Amino acid sequence: MIGSYVAVGDSFTEGVGDPGPDGAFVGWADRFAVLLADRRPEGDFRYTNLAVRGKLLDQIVANQLPRAVDMAPDLVSFCAGGNDIIRPGTDPDEVAERFERAIAQLTAVAGTVMVTTGFDTRGVPVLKHLRGKIATYNGHVRAIADRYGCPVLDLWSLRSVQDRRAWDADRLHLSPDGHTRVALRAGQVLGLEVPADPEQEWPPQPPRGTLDVRRDNVHWAREFLVPWIGRRLRGESSGDHVTAKGALSPEDIRMRIGSVA
Repeated sequence: MIGSYVAVGDSFTEGVGDPGPDGAFVGWADRFAVLLADRRPEGDFRYTNLAVRGKLLDQIVANQLPRAVDMAPDLVSFCAGGNDIIRPGTDPDEVAERFERAIAQLTAVAGTVMVTTGFDTRGVPVLKHLRGKIATYNGHVRAIADRYGCPVLDLWSLRSVQDRRAWDADRLHLSPDGHTRVALRAGQVLGLEVPADPEQEWPPQPPRGTLDVRRDNVHWAREFLVPWIGRRLRGESSGDHVTAKGALSPEDIRMRIGSVA
């Protein structure tokens, strides 16, 4: 019975792509926290989300890891390194060495540390060319998990998120449905009975023509890819002025989920 949970990471764990009614994001970690809280007496569960979009592994280690270590929770989810891996010139072997040092710190104080692999990017423009690099990093993450006894939230094998409806318009972050499926898979990883199957089939859709696909790609490049490249060139991050959500009550999360469901 997990009584305290701390989520550490970047935009994926912050919940980008899954907006709440107040403009702040919900995301898989918040949704997963509700699944955990439902198994505790009311008021007997603590949850903190430290994740901030755009952060690199070293920034996460410097700013989020000490807070997670101080709280020494029953469970920590640690998802980091993805923003490093998609940057040109980074070495997945070297990133994994720094990842392992962080896991060693967390496993020394937390009851359970759940690590997360990267998604399979075979259908994502631009990122599909990094598929081999991401797979190499995933192999390291799984090996590190074996060495430290960490459960693995394996996103690479989650087939349902290969559907475009699992993704936000920016094609880099999950949609609310995508975040929900990841939360359900996280529950399965920890042996929880979950209310739905994360791999359930999506409703059928009419086929899309070549012109529709080309129009969508042009819109995506103009609205999302070009600004993303611009931030990289300027040395800016989407999380430069973002503050972590911090402590959240399951009741507040349920209210926010319910208002956008």
